[in-house]
Amino acid sequence: MRIVFLSVLIASTAACTWVPIESSGKAVRVLPAGPVAPGCVTKGEIVVSVKNKVGFYNRNPLRVQEELETLARNEAPSAGANAVQATGLPADGSQRFAAYQCPPR
Repeated sequence: MRIVFLSVLIASTAACTWVPIESSGKAVRVLPAGPVAPGCVTKGEIVVSVKNKVGFYNRNPLRVQEELETLARNEAPSAGANAVQATGLPADGSQRFAAYQCPPR
């Protein structure tokens, strides 16, 4: 019975999004892979990380990637950026993003 309870508890928390988007992060665009639009100025690099495992349970990779992107968007305004672009794939719950200040669309 205890194992069933723990399994249900872990499964229910694994479906939750642990990283909320902040109001300042909502204005940050996520740029697709490839060349950056003309007029965008590099502001630096943002490295973010989340838990990709809970105990022995591996979290959904898409959920982890979504949370990493949200964290990068939340951090971008403090770097003077209004756009981020992933510079590589997530690895062990961590990912790097380039931060840019781009002209309005």
